[in-house]
Amino acid sequence: MVDEGRVVRLLRGISERTARLRAGYASDPKDRGDLWLDGIKYLLVTTIESCVDVAQHLASSEDFGAPDSNAGALRELGSRGVIDHTLAEDLALAVGFRNVLVHQYAEVDDAIVLTAWERLADFDSFVSQLSEWLAEQRE
Repeated sequence: MVDEGRVVRLLRGISERTARLRAGYASDPKDRGDLWLDGIKYLLVTTIESCVDVAQHLASSEDFGAPDSNAGALRELGSRGVIDHTLAEDLALAVGFRNVLVHQYAEVDDAIVLTAWERLADFDSFVSQLSEWLAEQRE
C-alpha cells in the first residue's frame, strides 16, 4: 500500500528545491560566492534522490518487482504508466548525472551543471504526473 503522506512530502520537497534552483539561477552572477555552485549541485542531487525515493517506494508498495537500479525504478514508473515514458527515461539519465556528482566518477564541467536548469521542468512534470496518479488511486 502506498504511503501517500510520504509520497506527498517527497513531492513537496522536489517542488521546493526546484523553486530554490530557479531562484539561484536568477540571482545576480556578481552575488554568487564560491559555495553557490556547490549549493546548486547539492539541490540537484537531493531533488533527483527524492524522485528515486518515490519510484522505489511505489515499486515496492505496488508490487512492481525489485528494480535492478535506481534508474530502473524510474523506468518502471514509465512502463507502468505512472509517469510518461519519455520523462522516465530523462529522469533515469538524471540518476546517472547524480551518480557522477556524488561519487565523482569523472570530473564534472561546471558548465554542464549549469545546463541542468534546462531540465528543471522534468521535476515539475514528475510532481504533476505523480500527483495525478495519486488522485486516480484515491478514486
